[in-house]
Amino acid sequence: MTQAAKYLSTLNRLFRQKRAALLDDLREALGTASRTTIFRILKAVGYFTSYSHAGRFYTLRRIPKFDRLGLWSWRGIGFSSHGTLRATSVFLIEQSEAGQTHQELQRQLGLRVHDTIRSLVQEGIITRERFEDVYVYLSADQKKASAQMAARRKLHVRLPAAVVPPDPLLVIDVLVEVIHHPR
Repeated sequence: MTQAAKYLSTLNRLFRQKRAALLDDLREALGTASRTTIFRILKAVGYFTSYSHAGRFYTLRRIPKFDRLGLWSWRGIGFSSHGTLRATSVFLIEQSEAGQTHQELQRQLGLRVHDTIRSLVQEGIITRERFEDVYVYLSADQKKASAQMAARRKLHVRLPAAVVPPDPLLVIDVLVEVIHHPR
């Protein structure tokens, strides 16, 4: 058996047991401490890095079954066909007809993205506009951003606040505040 075939067999065994692995798992399975060797092997078979957990998890390209937005999750570990959290956030904002609020992004991605979207705004990759009591994150293209805001305003008129279910994470945050500061 060639070395490449041995590595492929080892990776297949590892990823049958778990769908996502840490670098230490890969080191142990492949029997090497060399990051260069590990990434050379992963590159040869194709892989994704998680957008959650600070990009610490890896999976083989053939494993994820991405949804229509290009997202896949395994045991709370998020992967995106778009790559990083930054790239995925930009994609979700750009493709959105009515822009995205932080809560909407958080719900789709399963994690808070404050720092990520703040840096994207600062770098001019996306824009934001205040709407009601939240910011809506929009395309950096002014014409598209205007269309997104127009759609947001129409959406808001069609769906009164009483019809929109509250974000469960917001409810939890409010309840924690009430518990900690009852007055």
